[in-house]
Amino acid sequence: MRKAVILTLCSAVLLAGCQAAKDVSRNQPFGVDARGKGVDGMTVGHRLMAAGEPELALKAYLRGAGEIGINADVLSAIGSANLALGRLGQAEKMLARALELDPNFVPALNNMGVVMMEQGKSGEARVYFQKAFALDSGQTDSIRENLMLAIAQSEANVYDPQQVKAAGGFRLVRQEKGKFVLLSDP
Repeated sequence: MRKAVILTLCSAVLLAGCQAAKDVSRNQPFGVDARGKGVDGMTVGHRLMAAGEPELALKAYLRGAGEIGINADVLSAIGSANLALGRLGQAEKMLARALELDPNFVPALNNMGVVMMEQGKSGEARVYFQKAFALDSGQTDSIRENLMLAIAQSEANVYDPQQVKAAGGFRLVRQEKGKFVLLSDP
């Protein structure tokens, strides 16, 4: 009789443990809250660009476009990722579309200036940088530096294009959200 009672109690405990295990989804890893909210694609893209991963950033920006829709900020971010990947034609198209939506969007103007500098069109780059500088009221140092470099190159007083070609060209560096610096490689 005693064995039967112990066997019944053990069976009840084991069945109670199995019942609790059924409530846990087999497809959900431990520690994951499926009801939680993920980080938006634009934020992930900006972080990946800062980490030097433009290919992954481009995918995140495209995901962000699906989440929030197409606007000047999204198109400018996609253009900057393409620029970082060396896809100047695609970057120019995305930035042009961003400027169609918002002709006064400072990051897109600055990035379009960078594209023009990379293509050797310093005069056009100067126009974009001047407009970005004016709209920004001269508050962003990186835009001011980009403008000074474009002016120097277009006037060819201080700037030697052969020196930049020998050194490897320009590099786009993201400093903050929507702020980029155009650097020449030494």
